[in-house]
Amino acid sequence: MSIHEGHRGRLKKRFLEYGLESFEDHSVLELLLFYALPRSDVNPIAHALINKFGSLAAVFDAPLEELARVPGIGVNTAEYIKLIPQISRRYLMSRASFDDILDSTKKAGAYLLPRFYAERDEIVYLVCLDAKCKVLNCKLLFRGSVNSAGVSIRKIVENALVYNSTSVIIAHNHTSGIAVPSEEDKITTRRIQEALRAVDITLSDHIIVADDDFVSLADNGFFRK
Repeated sequence: MSIHEGHRGRLKKRFLEYGLESFEDHSVLELLLFYALPRSDVNPIAHALINKFGSLAAVFDAPLEELARVPGIGVNTAEYIKLIPQISRRYLMSRASFDDILDSTKKAGAYLLPRFYAERDEIVYLVCLDAKCKVLNCKLLFRGSVNSAGVSIRKIVENALVYNSTSVIIAHNHTSGIAVPSEEDKITTRRIQEALRAVDITLSDHIIVADDDFVSLADNGFFRK
């Protein structure tokens, strides 16, 4: 057994027995890279990734092209690294039951937050609900700011009608990391509310997500005005 094989075996055993709690960032990357680069000494590669990007999160968030340029990585391993946060996101989403009743802000936030996990672009979700606040459909409608020209209020209304919604929730993220509604957010929300009201559908909330935090316009009294 080579020195590298012995190190791999010890690191894997440590993970299986104790999880990742005691691992440093570079050790987490090492463990991950064992499976992508089974014949390479991945310790210096893991250190190079942390040195270049600064943290484990920054490595996963880095553009594929920049990852691929790190010596020892290449395109295939870069794609493998980019896959990890997306799998984590799908895992978190799959834990939110599609039969959830979103009859409170807390439940709506818990249902929607995983959909924005590891997302670095601004995206907009539409959640369609029945009269008992049961989820009928949850769809990624737009990639881009909720206030951008690309956001079609008509598309929101059409999707709400397709699922025979009684009410809907809109959710989008702020990539700035600050979950505070802007004036543009409020103006756009009012326009969406009026368009839905014209077809007898209630906009019950607009949730703004930033990292692991969210703000509800409904909780802030916006819809009582």
